[in-house]
Amino acid sequence: MLCPIELPADINLLPIAPSIAERLTWMRTRIERFQDCWNQHHAAQFVAADYELVYQTLTWILDHESLTSRRFLEWGCGFASVACMASTLKLAAFGIESHPDLIRQAEQTVKQWPADVELFHGNFLPNGAEKLTYDPTLPSLGHDGPSPYDEWGMDLEDFGIVYSYPWPGEDEFHEDVFDRFAGPDAILVMFIGPNEMRAWRKKSDGDKPRRC
Repeated sequence: MLCPIELPADINLLPIAPSIAERLTWMRTRIERFQDCWNQHHAAQFVAADYELVYQTLTWILDHESLTSRRFLEWGCGFASVACMASTLKLAAFGIESHPDLIRQAEQTVKQWPADVELFHGNFLPNGAEKLTYDPTLPSLGHDGPSPYDEWGMDLEDFGIVYSYPWPGEDEFHEDVFDRFAGPDAILVMFIGPNEMRAWRKKSDGDKPRRC
């Protein structure tokens, strides 16, 4: 089961290191240029998160929550902005992206950030995850490409933190996948939309209910 982590209401007031703020400004410019040319790359579904808020949330979690592992995974990494931030925060960062044009952008980000991020071009869902929903129209379903976990020699349960930006209506699916495949006490961080972050810790069914 997933236990919500209560994030502070003023999390958006946490300081952002100047070097990170500068990189995020650079990222925003790159993403805007990419979106202006969407008819050339056919990645119209890509929408950037509020990376400043994501960074503030990650820093708060690292300061206040224990980790089972310092491995960080970004599902559907796009430009790999969050994975690069995680690497800057001394996490072992991994990112998965299925769109060929976006994975190329992610590779450029990692090189120019610079950051130590392991990228994979494929499907972020563990094998069997698609069976957890009855809605075949969810954007996370049906991505081409292999699953990275066998190639990495790891399962989802080997990651201490997973980040995702679900499309509207599929947040519960991401939660269900994490609940099914993540390891005990792992943390799921989700950007839901403007001014809204969520975080969950996975607890085993045998644990007594408690506030996270």
